[in-house]
Amino acid sequence: MKIFIVEDDKEINDLLAEYLISKGYEVRSLYDGRKVVETMEQEKADMVLLDIMLPYKSGDSILEEIRKTSMLPVIILSAKDTTQNKVDLLRLGADDYITKPFDMEEVLARIESALRRSGFQAGGTAVPEYKGLKIDPENKTVSLDGTELSLTAKEYAILELLLKYPQKVFSKANLFESVWGEEYIAEDNALNVHISNLRNKLKAIRPEQDYIDTVWGIGFRLHKDK
Repeated sequence: MKIFIVEDDKEINDLLAEYLISKGYEVRSLYDGRKVVETMEQEKADMVLLDIMLPYKSGDSILEEIRKTSMLPVIILSAKDTTQNKVDLLRLGADDYITKPFDMEEVLARIESALRRSGFQAGGTAVPEYKGLKIDPENKTVSLDGTELSLTAKEYAILELLLKYPQKVFSKANLFESVWGEEYIAEDNALNVHISNLRNKLKAIRPEQDYIDTVWGIGFRLHKDK
């Protein structure tokens, strides 16, 4: 999952980049309004954090440009906190509006919320095969080494998301709310149970192979070879 940070304040840009990278996102930092859309298209952005007051080209002009060809999530970052300014940008096509100064956890929560609303559709395509694992999105089936797995709808949805974004670390809240469509409660053990069941079904066919990694303190991701 690649997030573009378009922010001319280097300190803010760098802080956001460092924080989002620590949460498992890939980040591309831009510091002015030149060639934002062209770079996004070349590097296949999945989301944009967009400042309004940028050198060379304003953020609202960039937002207009993006909306001509794409519906990928765009979150505005701005020091302007007037209601009218927020309304204007939301009507222009922004998915959300965050007023500076902001809290990093709030930014992450708003990113995850915008990605859920977009259905992870921007830029994501399930890998057709991964270590003998094949997914058929049309029929909602998964096979491993030619054997079809007997998965519940939730297990299939979890595996599909992991295969769709093999580089992304999903927080427990993000994964739960994307699959269940409900607010995540930390005490709820449903996600851990489904992950455990998935692992057992995969291990039954390939006991030597890991498919789902636990990233301690964050959540889960598709297994990454060391």
